[in-house]
Order: sequence, then structure tokens, then C-alpha cells
Amino acid sequence: MSDFNTACNELIVAIGDDYKRWRLRGDYYSDESIAKFREELTLNPGRKYMKVTNEEVRDCGRIASRVWGFIMLEDDKKFKKGDILMAAGYNAPARNKPRGNIFTGYDVRWTGPNYL
Repeated sequence: MSDFNTACNELIVAIGDDYKRWRLRGDYYSDESIAKFREELTLNPGRKYMKVTNEEVRDCGRIASRVWGFIMLEDDKKFKKGDILMAAGYNAPARNKPRGNIFTGYDVRWTGPNYL
């Protein structure tokens, strides 16, 4: 399980790095905003999937949670452990095709797994 956790953390770093590259292209760059984005990335384990979210605390104290995507926790009939799935909604992944695997490689953006 530690290999899985390490690979998930590397994915979180890759998401944060892509966010930094995106911010550097515009006039929106600040070290604080990039650090804040990285801190807000969260891994939430479930029964079948690890949900990757970005939980932003707003000025009014409310938490706005956006789903980045899902990671398979175990093999099933269609997917392998570590497959990255795009979100179909807040609580469910799109189960059409994997967008990569945390163990074998992926191409992701800060907004979510790349489309097919």
C-alpha cells in the first residue's frame, strides 16, 4: 500500500506542477496562490476509488470542493489498480476508459485527467 500512497502523492505533485506552469503563463503568478492550491489538493479514500479533490475555503468560511478525478484502489473487471478515471460527477467516475495509471504513466492537467 505504501507504493500506492507514494504514487498518489507523486500524482498530486504533478497536478500542482501543472497548475504552477499555467499560472506562470499569465499575470496571475504568486507563490502564495500556488502553495494554497497544492495544500487544497486532497486524497479521499472510498471503497473502490480514491477521490482526488480540491477543497477551497472561501472568505465566508464555506468549503467549495471540486472533484479532480478518481484512482482505482483495486482491480475490477474493466480497470486495473492505479487507473486514473475522469469524474462523471461528484461521487462517481466516468468508467469509459482510463486516462492513465499512477504506476505506468499519465498525462494530467491541473483541471483534471486529460480527455481521450
